[in-house]
Amino acid sequence: MNITASAVSLNVPDPAASAKFLIDHLGFEEKMSAEGFVSLARDDAGLNVIYLRTGLASFKPKSKAGSAGEGLLVAFVVDDIDAEYARLQDEGVPIVTPIETEEWGERYFQMSDPNGIIIQLVQWV
Repeated sequence: MNITASAVSLNVPDPAASAKFLIDHLGFEEKMSAEGFVSLARDDAGLNVIYLRTGLASFKPKSKAGSAGEGLLVAFVVDDIDAEYARLQDEGVPIVTPIETEEWGERYFQMSDPNGIIIQLVQWV
């Protein structure tokens, strides 16, 4: 097997709002979109983030068609967590967990997008 790309697909009530959050604050670019669908990427992220509007008839399996906001976070590793924290605070991003450092060397903070998806930035120290 040869994996040529990776993506995470998240069901949210308002895909455009979550997409705008990643574009405005984390530098993602819209790669594709249609009614109820937005696909975003960054060349350095190694992962596409796809937002699907909750309730799309094309979503399968139907038993898993709920919203992604419950118990999920999306994490990105960055080089300078303190600089990103200061920048995002200056931009008025809703920080839900201030910077913490875990005993195993994970320094991180968490923010919430407009649909309640938790985005975590991490730096390993």
